[in-house]
Amino acid sequence: MPESDVPPMRVPGRGPGWYRGDLHVHSAASDGGELTPGQLAAEARAAGLDFLATTEHKSTATHGAWGRHAGDDLLVILGEEVTTRTGHWLALGIRPGQVIDWRYGVRDAAVERHLDEVHGVGGLCVAAHPFAPYASGTFMYPYQGFDVVEVWNGLWASDQPWNADNEAALAEWGRALAADVHRGRWRPAVGNSDAHLSGQLGTPHTVVQADELSTGAILDGLRAGRSWIAESAAVELACTASAGDRRAEFGERLATRGAPTVVRVEVRGVPSGTVSLHTEAGTAHRASLPTTGAGTVEWRTGADESGFVRVEVRHPHGHMAALGNPVILDERELD
Repeated sequence: MPESDVPPMRVPGRGPGWYRGDLHVHSAASDGGELTPGQLAAEARAAGLDFLATTEHKSTATHGAWGRHAGDDLLVILGEEVTTRTGHWLALGIRPGQVIDWRYGVRDAAVERHLDEVHGVGGLCVAAHPFAPYASGTFMYPYQGFDVVEVWNGLWASDQPWNADNEAALAEWGRALAADVHRGRWRPAVGNSDAHLSGQLGTPHTVVQADELSTGAILDGLRAGRSWIAESAAVELACTASAGDRRAEFGERLATRGAPTVVRVEVRGVPSGTVSLHTEAGTAHRASLPTTGAGTVEWRTGADESGFVRVEVRHPHGHMAALGNPVILDERELD
């Protein structure tokens, strides 16, 4: 495909910051999709997104259709939804036109080879909608070899971007987190709309801390877990853990050196919501937000009590509004 038709891998002039994006997006080229790339780009901008990933089912045919729709306010990451017989996964940051094979299942012992294929070009592998309510969508592969897990998928949630399938995916990821953190290899969580129809894009989406608005920097931020998931652009979340003069945010490691740790959570956009903090012992603290939806919650802990802390923010009816990747607490000195 002509190089001019492929979206650029970097948006100039956009340095370090927090960027909002949807990593699971379909056009009319996918089964069930109805929008053109141009319409999706317009909806991404209207939803307050800085980036999106094009992830057609079993195809990269639209990679060359995105160049004219990217710009100085929108990064488009090239990808594919690899729809195998026993689970779907997202290949992000692949080369233009690079198709990742999908014709296998868990018994074929083939997925590792294709994960390596994506990693070989610097790409990211996402375990998609693990509890999707249809046969091939239920994720039967071990998470080993995947970089991140899509714990929040908006497609099957009807009028709400949160449902029992997402609750199950979050619980499974959360149960494994303590052991994974202890082993030093945990997989961050992401959330995406899996948009097929108008009005779905960005509900939810992932907010990533990156050195710049580029494919490489966004993927680096996702791998490191420097990210949180938002129901919409109206929701804002910050979580900082501090010990002495040291501090850490989502995905970062805090050297506590035995000092008490103060966890501070700031939220906007969730009226009368509930903030909960979670550790390896389960739910450790809860606090209510005012009707304005903006508030700050503080809680004290230490690395001797847990190896991490993560935050969830829910609406009064229990549906998720935002959730963050963990801040790792460590008594050891860092290199």
